[in-house]
Amino acid sequence: MHRKTFIWFDLGYTLIRLDREKNYRRLLETFGVRVTEEELTDAFHLTDKIFMRSYPGTLGKCPRCYMPWYLGMLNHRLGISLDLIRIMELWLDPSYNPGGRWICYDETITVLKELSDRGYRLGIISNWNETARDIIQRLGLTAFMDTIIISSERGCEKPDKRIFEIALSQARVRPEESLYIGDNYYDDVIGCRRVGMDILLINRYGRKGIEEIDDAEIITSLREIFPRLVTEGGKDP
Repeated sequence: MHRKTFIWFDLGYTLIRLDREKNYRRLLETFGVRVTEEELTDAFHLTDKIFMRSYPGTLGKCPRCYMPWYLGMLNHRLGISLDLIRIMELWLDPSYNPGGRWICYDETITVLKELSDRGYRLGIISNWNETARDIIQRLGLTAFMDTIIISSERGCEKPDKRIFEIALSQARVRPEESLYIGDNYYDDVIGCRRVGMDILLINRYGRKGIEEIDDAEIITSLREIFPRLVTEGGKDP
């Protein structure tokens, strides 16, 4: 691996996540359905991966454009059948679902700070709607980022090579000097390869949900970035 100076990140389920399992469990209980938090975590993860694989670009759109569809697949995986319109109304109501907001993974800020302290430039390339920058700012990520590229602002989205070329041009960095971290093989790995950028695919559940993928390097934590940052003479200091 060529020595890296710029580390790029996807946003959702790479740096941040929804605090969704506890609230969805509570929502189901209002319909008389009981499932465990572990069952929900597994079902959410696998439903995410189905959408990434079969319906590319959908999860970056306005939730109302796909949420009944998504919740239907989620409930099917849980083995339950309920009124999806009513569930969506409750799920998208902030007063009912206060946990339905994006939060950082526990490791995110620590890893970004350590990378920044080591002298790496950092950036985000994300398929997201117009809410992205507010979320990034609210979660304290903006201060770490040299460059932020959001698909809804650029008129193109991953895996289109154009969004990566825009990011590289704005950051004034070459593909071989960049490393990308993302959780979506079909957007992130394929897109990065189109511009010659190295990538680590993050899946915090090992190979679960991505069993079909056999040509990408997988990490289960952002902290696993550090051993892979190498110089010509060995590991990065």
